[in-house]
Amino acid sequence: MDTIGTTDLWTFEDSGGHAVVSDCRSVRRSKGHFVSNYLELAAKIAELQFRNRDYVLFFRGQRQDWSSKGQSHVGSTLRPTIFRPPNPKSDRFWLSARFDRLKEAELDLVRHFQSLGVVGTDEIERYRILRWAIIQHYEICATPLLDVTHSLRIAASFASDKNDTQDAFVYVLGVPNVSGAITASAEAGLQTIRLSSVCPPSAMRPHIQEGYLLGEYPEIGDIDQKQNYALHETDFGKRLVAKLRFDPQKFWTKSGQFQAVGPKALYPSEKQDPLNAIAKSLAAMK
Repeated sequence: MDTIGTTDLWTFEDSGGHAVVSDCRSVRRSKGHFVSNYLELAAKIAELQFRNRDYVLFFRGQRQDWSSKGQSHVGSTLRPTIFRPPNPKSDRFWLSARFDRLKEAELDLVRHFQSLGVVGTDEIERYRILRWAIIQHYEICATPLLDVTHSLRIAASFASDKNDTQDAFVYVLGVPNVSGAITASAEAGLQTIRLSSVCPPSAMRPHIQEGYLLGEYPEIGDIDQKQNYALHETDFGKRLVAKLRFDPQKFWTKSGQFQAVGPKALYPSEKQDPLNAIAKSLAAMK
């Protein structure tokens, strides 16, 4: 994956109210630019998109800012779930086991779709990246994909959900122009998947969350191929434009237009989203 910001990258530093030219490495190492409320966050994003017009901006909300274990100098890390070691002393077999589990989940997903006659089963059978997209977004098991959203409000809501601390984070990632259901960029070494276009119409969660997924291009399909990449090469922190920080206890208005999206809206029920039931049964098949 290519590192963003080899040309001028506009971002917000930890202090100061205006965007400045910097680089991805500085953004990752920063504490995060503090914003006091949602309207201020939206204004900062508006300036970032205007300044960084060569990129499409996506967002990811987190309750905590994770750094590479033993590599604090790297700063924020945004690795797909499959590439996150269980602990610093994990042996090399944990990754192989996760890829084995992913293959099992793919087979189970196809079988369920076939048995239920789900619309779009033909495409799911043909394309691995589509299977991964559903498996990742519905949290069936770990995959080489990273969840992001095109909705700033959704990202900030995820960062605030069940967060009783004074820090929440919205990461701004820049990707090349997006067109169609799957956009691959050989130059940037990544692909962008629009979930609403690849999930069956019965899947409501991707539409509500305005969900997208980011992945390596060409995709890393198994443990043997992964040996050609170091862990830092599969870290989407390399696409970080800005890191914005806020206090979730004071960020949202108690009434009016700038309220967080609640968990019942973020995660539709099984009645509202039938794919939830399939995902739960597949997640239990270990």
